[in-house]
Amino acid sequence: MTTTQKTKIKVQTTVNSDLEIVWDYFTQPKHIIHWNSASSDWHTPNAENDLQPGGSFTSRMEAKDGSMGFDFSGVYQEVEKHSFYSYILEDGREVEVTFRKVPAGVEVTEIFDAESENSVEMQKNGWQAILESFKTYAESDAKLVRLHFEILIKNTPAEVYRIMLEKPTYEEWTDVLSPGSTYIGTWEEGSKVLFVSQGEEGNSNGLVSKVIKNIPNKHVDVEHIGLLKEGVEITEGEEVEMWQGAHEKYSFKEKGADTLLSIDLDSTMEFEEYFTESWPKALDKVKEICEQHG
Repeated sequence: MTTTQKTKIKVQTTVNSDLEIVWDYFTQPKHIIHWNSASSDWHTPNAENDLQPGGSFTSRMEAKDGSMGFDFSGVYQEVEKHSFYSYILEDGREVEVTFRKVPAGVEVTEIFDAESENSVEMQKNGWQAILESFKTYAESDAKLVRLHFEILIKNTPAEVYRIMLEKPTYEEWTDVLSPGSTYIGTWEEGSKVLFVSQGEEGNSNGLVSKVIKNIPNKHVDVEHIGLLKEGVEITEGEEVEMWQGAHEKYSFKEKGADTLLSIDLDSTMEFEEYFTESWPKALDKVKEICEQHG
């Protein structure tokens, strides 16, 4: 009896950072979603990861134009923190990932079984491109993390959607996040909208954004493209790089007679603690307003 020898492919990069940081950025979903793509026209909108033997992971990989997508998923076999892990993909292929300290930082190596549909060269180039995307992200000072919050509200999705976005009630619940908050523009899909708070001297500061998607009563996706500083829109330069490409998403899901309101937003690491504390309070305010109107 003969067995078919599997073709192994190896990709590798060296990241100029600490081992613990490289491990966290490579394995935590809030980071994975920002680097896990082989080209700029693809992205990973969400990821889940249970990093332990027998645990599973899933990264949803999609073309940004929505034309195609797939789940990259598998089950972990061995896990040695800050050193090594292996997993088996859904199609049975094996992958090993190694992290090793070297003088220039941390060497990350992936060895995986080739699949039969694409050439070895194409597969190697694709995995290497993702690894280089990770290197760029891990070495960059402008990092975003994905935060998730949700709350169950005793009202319909249509009412929660309306109350969240109509200016008078929007200003009421966002006052918890930043006193004096409002917006300039509309929530129409494709439109520009300014999220504004008034400074102590009456100057307008905030974010310049674009409504990427608006499915009434279901989903809103806003992408931040720049900063508003003392009333001036800034969309280029170092000070806006950390916010460019950040998303803020609202989802309204019917749960019987209630609505599960979910918030997914990208934050700079500087503001992660603030948003983690303030967004649940803002959602409590949304719930209070919506249930008063219920």
